[in-house]
Amino acid sequence: MIVMTMPRLWISHQRFIESTPENNARPPLSAVFKQRIEQAAKLIAQADALVVAAGAGMGVDSGLPDFSGSEGFWKAYPTLGLERIDFTQIACPQAFRDSPERAWGFYGHRLALYRQTTPHAGFDFLHRWGKQMQHGCAVFTSNVDGQFQTAGFDPALVQECHGSIHHLQCLLPCCSAVWSAQEFSPKVDAQTCRLLNAPPLCPNCGGLARPNVLMFDDSDWVDERTFRQHGAVNEWLAQARRPLVIELGAGTSIPSVREFSHDIRSNHSGRLIRINPRKASVSSALDISFPMSALAVLSAINAVMI
Repeated sequence: MIVMTMPRLWISHQRFIESTPENNARPPLSAVFKQRIEQAAKLIAQADALVVAAGAGMGVDSGLPDFSGSEGFWKAYPTLGLERIDFTQIACPQAFRDSPERAWGFYGHRLALYRQTTPHAGFDFLHRWGKQMQHGCAVFTSNVDGQFQTAGFDPALVQECHGSIHHLQCLLPCCSAVWSAQEFSPKVDAQTCRLLNAPPLCPNCGGLARPNVLMFDDSDWVDERTFRQHGAVNEWLAQARRPLVIELGAGTSIPSVREFSHDIRSNHSGRLIRINPRKASVSSALDISFPMSALAVLSAINAVMI
């Protein structure tokens, strides 16, 4: 059984203030945080479309593991740590060819975890703000966990640039079919990180199926579903005149989300609110950055908008 706990908001307003470059400025530091929150609320109020751009850090406040670096990954999967198997070695098509029960043990565990996880309150705040705008809200995310759909966002306007663990494809692949993983209920031995029941199979050729997720060293990912999502979000974006990007937990090592945010700013006259505990800097004085967790900042903004 997978047991999850909700994390505490470990970054206080004071820790945010102490970490900002303005810590020698005037007015008093507590006012700096308040000022930025109020500026963020104004950006939300003036926007005609909300674009949520989310990386892995968005899920941390929901209790999902952070795979930053080998240590973070091995903390979540200690068995793989003992064997010195890192994320790139298990999150690749070759792992399914070499040891299907181990590869599906890892992905099956994640699938079960994501199915059980309740999105944190920040998802609700974003959803409500977007619904109040003229053109509503769209999502661009590198996360494969399906949390935005679970939180009630319109699935037609969610672009999952790395695919979704809730969908499957043929390992070969023998065809371009992508289908729901809903009927697959993985049973995983958490001690050994191995699948105990039968893995899913391709309905076309009967061979092994894998998640429809872009992995490392992956030339076999079927991207047709993600490509359709891309078209839908682009069509939606064409309507917006004052889009606002709220970027949450997006890193720089795999910059897919950050590149998308910069495209909205450059090509769609958008504004940006960047929230990231470690790398929150922005290149324009018109944009706002918060070196904090997603839920802490979204909660503070929501408090001044009520």
